[in-house]
Amino acid sequence: MLRSGFSYSELCRILDNNEPQTDEDPVKRIVVGTDIEGCAGIVSFVDQSRADGRYYDQSKRIATREFNAAVEGLLDTGVEDVLVIDGHGPGAVWFEDLHPAAKLLHGRPTAPRSVRDPILQEYDACVMIGQHAMAGLRTSNQNHTQNSRSIDYYRLNGEPIGEIAQFSLYNGALGLPMFFLTGEDLACRESEKLIPGISTVSVKTGLGRNQAISVSAEEARRRIREGIARAVEKQRKDPILPFTIDGPYELEKRFHFTDEADAASTQHGAERVDDQTIRFRSDDIRDIIYK
Repeated sequence: MLRSGFSYSELCRILDNNEPQTDEDPVKRIVVGTDIEGCAGIVSFVDQSRADGRYYDQSKRIATREFNAAVEGLLDTGVEDVLVIDGHGPGAVWFEDLHPAAKLLHGRPTAPRSVRDPILQEYDACVMIGQHAMAGLRTSNQNHTQNSRSIDYYRLNGEPIGEIAQFSLYNGALGLPMFFLTGEDLACRESEKLIPGISTVSVKTGLGRNQAISVSAEEARRRIREGIARAVEKQRKDPILPFTIDGPYELEKRFHFTDEADAASTQHGAERVDDQTIRFRSDDIRDIIYK
């Protein structure tokens, strides 16, 4: 054997074929998208998920422990770089409690895509922790899409979508496959319908928009840590590809109230469909998916 670690015959084959030898792990650097409404024990917008809720600080601690469980599961499998994105509007991460191995991307308003996208493109894949289902599902706890106070629905090319589709499509356009999700049971079903082969972990079952049956906090963290570790190994053996759909793209956004639609109609590229609905069109999904 040579010092390179290759046998003589292997080295000759590489040189003859001009093939660089690579042992690159496809799941070495992971982006962790987070939200608060899909975490076990958090069932109320008014009391728990909104910044003025009386239990909001407690909710952030509960959610952060679930995020940390995901980080621990990733580290268990040899993942080397974990970037946690705080995806909850007013923030879901209790910073002092965040896992020491994780980095945190947070703050509003977000930096321009020209700044953020090159950072995200350095990563291999993405996951979602603490996710809720899209707006309009009757038994889904805290179901909504983007803004729980003002938005009725989002539709992409005529199909209803939620935040799972938004996140997976945006990151898919950057080359990052989404291979794992945790949250409420209907969020898990939503992701499984969207991305065949995705691994999911449910930590609560919705009964209505303000009620659910949660597993204990300890059980939720156990399921997440073990589930994401299994998902990493599955992704290494049988990788899910980045989630994309063919363009061009048409995004329809319907508001509960006409004044919200009035404001949105002033955005660049907005078309007024009716009193409460705005439409955007683009050949680049990243231009419109988070409008």
